[in-house]
Amino acid sequence: MRLFLLKRMISTVLTLIVASVVIFVVLEILPGDPASFMLGIHAEAETLAALRAQLGLNQPLSIRYLEWIGGLLTGDLGNSYTYDVPVAELIRDRIMVSFPLALLAITLSTLIAIPLGVVAASQHNKPLDFLIMGFSQLGIAIPNFWFAMLLTIVFAVTLRWLPAGGFVGWDAGIIPALTSLLLPTVALALPQSAILARVTRSSMLDVLKEDYIRTARAKGVGYWSALWHHALRNAMIPVITIMGLQFSFLLAGTIIIENVFYLPGIGRLIFQAISQRDLIVVRDLVLLLSAAVILINFVVDILYALVDPRLRGFNDG
Repeated sequence: MRLFLLKRMISTVLTLIVASVVIFVVLEILPGDPASFMLGIHAEAETLAALRAQLGLNQPLSIRYLEWIGGLLTGDLGNSYTYDVPVAELIRDRIMVSFPLALLAITLSTLIAIPLGVVAASQHNKPLDFLIMGFSQLGIAIPNFWFAMLLTIVFAVTLRWLPAGGFVGWDAGIIPALTSLLLPTVALALPQSAILARVTRSSMLDVLKEDYIRTARAKGVGYWSALWHHALRNAMIPVITIMGLQFSFLLAGTIIIENVFYLPGIGRLIFQAISQRDLIVVRDLVLLLSAAVILINFVVDILYALVDPRLRGFNDG
């Protein structure tokens, strides 16, 4: 297990380094620069040169990369070109919206999907199976932004039960804050739960064909006990994979939902930074989200080993 963890940690660190280099180089080769965008196309050459020097854009790429990485390691992410405030402050404020939203959405998705997937597998080719899979297919087909607008029309505009958008902030209290995130959470969770339910059902059907399930039943283990205690654990490997990918998507890919509900999260900050060509914010955010995806995959690998101990010896060999 120790060797397995060491290998995964080395792989994670190397992937982070490669991701940082790729992100830095790609943003550097884009046409134009922040100084040109800030001063406009009619700016004098001397003014542009002075601003580039002030922003450190005239230094060699290697020096700028090392300064960027050094700042990240020490918590100094630089100042936003647009807002003239520390990038770390912008990210800290926005992550307090996006991370709870993603966590709530993946939790709700899991609570809905796994029981439905298990029940569908237990009722294979029966009416309940067709009904659950039909709803899951509908959930996959409906775009989440359209579903978000439908929720807003029904629960905010028509029934007036929930706010249509915005975020009151955690200072207003847990209940008001969670109320603000309820509709976005449902809009994100239901399409994801549809995917996860289908994966759970498919994995469970494969496991239910194994000999050890029949052996457990022959020894007197009840059907539902064999289903939940024996089959589900061994069916969790592909399910955990999808959950890790979904959480990464929910954390990094909520731009549309955050704009629909006017939430001040990471997604909207990325959208604003790109439109304003605030490249230092874009660079830091893209690396932050890439690191989150890489670390989530690392956690998924650890969960693999915990769920199926056979993988530890396989990877150690």
